[in-house]
Amino acid sequence: MSRPPEPLFLARQSYRRRRLGDAARVLPILGAVLLLLPILWADTARTSGGLVYIFATWAILIVIVAVVSSRLGHDRRGAGDPEGGEDGEF
Repeated sequence: MSRPPEPLFLARQSYRRRRLGDAARVLPILGAVLLLLPILWADTARTSGGLVYIFATWAILIVIVAVVSSRLGHDRRGAGDPEGGEDGEF
């Protein structure tokens, strides 16, 4: 007897959780590149513009990380994962 074929696509929730995990892994690299970008402008840009860019980028990265981590935590708790703390404890 042959086994039934496995589904070709992942479930939506599992797919989204994996993509959020991928985003969480890429964010530090993206943040480093964005924060080091003003070094390329050293000859042409004013220092004040570079500082505004650095702090704006920093603030935006904080917001993005907060959103990604809250969604990852929400998905983990909702999935009944033993590491997610089914009883509300971590």
